[in-house]
Amino acid sequence: MGRTKPKKGAHAKKKGFKKSRDTKRRARDVDQIYDDVEKAATSVEYDDELPGGGQFYCVETGRHFVDENALEAHKKTRFYKRRVKELAEERQYTQQIAEWAAGMTREELPRVRGGMILD
Repeated sequence: MGRTKPKKGAHAKKKGFKKSRDTKRRARDVDQIYDDVEKAATSVEYDDELPGGGQFYCVETGRHFVDENALEAHKKTRFYKRRVKELAEERQYTQQIAEWAAGMTREELPRVRGGMILD
């Protein structure tokens, strides 16, 4: 009889296979979650395509749940606690911070009024 399982390491050198494995179940990035936190203040409409109609959403992890019990169980998990800690420690970067880190400083010149320099 033939082999039922693929040969061990058969996907080792296929770039397409590796790429899909890395991004298949990727969690939302921290920047995306900061954007979600700003939008979370608004009420959520019912959506048939989402689990639980989109009513039970965890903002910190970006996941939808079927009911309130599932959401509460999720908030007790290690994954949720790590994400909350990560969000608390890391802050959202702005364009001004990025320019400062790159060494692009803005020069502050004294105000000039009628030919006189005011400080």
